[in-house]
Amino acid sequence: MVQKRIYIADDEVNIRNIIQSFLIKEGNQVETFHSGKTVVAAFERKPADMLIIAVMMPGLDGYEVCRHIRSTSSVPIIIVSAKDTEQDKITGLNLGSDDYLTKPFSPMELVARVHSLFRRTEQAQVHKLEKPIIHIYDVILDNDNKRAMLGDIDIGLTCMEFNVLFYLADNGSRAVSRSELLGKVWG
Repeated sequence: MVQKRIYIADDEVNIRNIIQSFLIKEGNQVETFHSGKTVVAAFERKPADMLIIAVMMPGLDGYEVCRHIRSTSSVPIIIVSAKDTEQDKITGLNLGSDDYLTKPFSPMELVARVHSLFRRTEQAQVHKLEKPIIHIYDVILDNDNKRAMLGDIDIGLTCMEFNVLFYLADNGSRAVSRSELLGKVWG
């Protein structure tokens, strides 16, 4: 397995250290940050393969970090947060995070979610090489940039929404079962 670079941003040092130790044990290269501002600066200097971010951090909160990173990258993002209302989770997912885990959580569950996201992104990379653009009437699905365009207008889908739409469009000549969609897109 290729070593992955993972950035963790959380203002709680104990959470950072626990997550870091479990991910390093799995063979990943992990860097930790205490604020949203520092993780964004590090990502701009040297992009990571995944971000794990808390919502409540000094300076830029996790939602702002997610919004900022999503404006330029489709890197997998997992939000870990004590904010556990349905609206908090919906906000995080709508801003472009790929997963939302509420604190307290099992480090092993987080590791499993990390593996799942990496599997899905690796499958998407293989698939991207096969067919980078799909045209359906006036809609253009650009898999390289994870953008759905209606004419010249970006539809503004999240990465997950785009992956679902692209998979369905790519398999448009046949019925796709729920279990297949879950397996191929969600891993």
